[in-house]
Amino acid sequence: MLSDFIPKTEISSLQNLKWLFILRNLMILGECFLVVVFVYVLNINIPEQQLWLVIVAIIAFNTYTSMRLQTDDPVTELEVFSQICIDVLSVAALLYLTGGASNPVTWVFLLPLIITAIMLPQSYAWYMVILTTSMYSILIAYNVPLPDIAPHMPDMGEVHQKAQMSDSEYIKQMHAISDKNYFNLHMFGMWFGFVFSAGLVAFFVAEMARMLKIRERRLAEAREKALRDERVVALGTLAASAAHDMGTPLGTIAIVVHELMQDYPEDQFPEVNEKMEILQNQVNRCKEALSLMSASAGEMRAESGSVMTVPNYLDSVISQWRSHKPTAKLKLSIDPKSTRSAEILAERTLTHSLLNILNNAAEATDVKKGVEFNAIWTDQELTVKIRDYGPGFPVELIDFVGVQPVISKNKGLGVGLFLAYSTINRLGGAINIKNQSKGGACVIITLPLILSARETDDES
Repeated sequence: MLSDFIPKTEISSLQNLKWLFILRNLMILGECFLVVVFVYVLNINIPEQQLWLVIVAIIAFNTYTSMRLQTDDPVTELEVFSQICIDVLSVAALLYLTGGASNPVTWVFLLPLIITAIMLPQSYAWYMVILTTSMYSILIAYNVPLPDIAPHMPDMGEVHQKAQMSDSEYIKQMHAISDKNYFNLHMFGMWFGFVFSAGLVAFFVAEMARMLKIRERRLAEAREKALRDERVVALGTLAASAAHDMGTPLGTIAIVVHELMQDYPEDQFPEVNEKMEILQNQVNRCKEALSLMSASAGEMRAESGSVMTVPNYLDSVISQWRSHKPTAKLKLSIDPKSTRSAEILAERTLTHSLLNILNNAAEATDVKKGVEFNAIWTDQELTVKIRDYGPGFPVELIDFVGVQPVISKNKGLGVGLFLAYSTINRLGGAINIKNQSKGGACVIITLPLILSARETDDES
């Protein structure tokens, strides 16, 4: 995913800009609705053309924001703040044309302040306080006043009543009706403003709480990963020390085995010689494993960074495993519909992780049923399922297997699975371990694949 390569601060700013784009669309709809209601429903004489010009300018700016979101350029906090400032100026222009500070919807200046306080650092919030306060103060002195709201035309009864009262009394009555209508409209505007702002604040608070939970979960995952990496480093250090300490005894054993094979020729002692060959092969295998453990990280990457097609890589893994476990029964299943050109980064650590999981499955499973190895892949992802028919993982330990080294009843430490889990996660994959209802355990491994050069040329 693209977000995996973008810094978290840039992802947050980009998400904030998307929210501003959505809220500005809602603001445009609300402004159009209010203009239509004032002009065509309430018949209030307001500068309609100037208002529509401001709304069109806001629409044009939001169109620019939409195109800006389609680019790959990073979004900064200053850009988000500038967008909010333009929203404040556009709202000030609308309020200037509709009564300024006397307009019942002047509460709208609180929304940019709330949004700034939520999205941006505290310093930007104080700058927004200065801007909104300045705009509100300017609108008190400079604005286009709202027209007086004329009362409804009097009916015939009112005309007859007017004939029995003086002109001054009639004018006072008309002013009272006009003031009442204005008061009702002002109260409705204040009520609508409260309901709208309360709903918007509640929405933002709930959204902010959700984002904080997501951030806390990501921090917890990062801390867990850091602890796991520390354990891997500690295990690597112990492995290198153990490899150094065990090198000399294994070398001595290899020399002794070689001398015994010379002392007991194959033609005279075939059984002894056969057992010596087995012992020699196991010693060579231990020496190879120790040399791998003692290799540095840089050397490991240099030796294991080859790219292979998925079928060839799986064949290589299965061949190596069969050489280690020639008597183990394996049920191999490969999806024939999977593309043959998909490629994978064949790291040695990944191969050893898969071999370790297969070895664990073979040791735990019922000999008659064997181990199941299922593989299916697309152009982007490889999924491998390794299932055994043994007792499964202990219920009290299954949540910790792979996540950290554990001690089981059969004196296993779970270090192999822990290292396999760390390796697969380092390569961008995932590993899921679960017990099966019919017995045994299943390890599901997903690994990312790389696009072949031929497919890249086809796409270009």
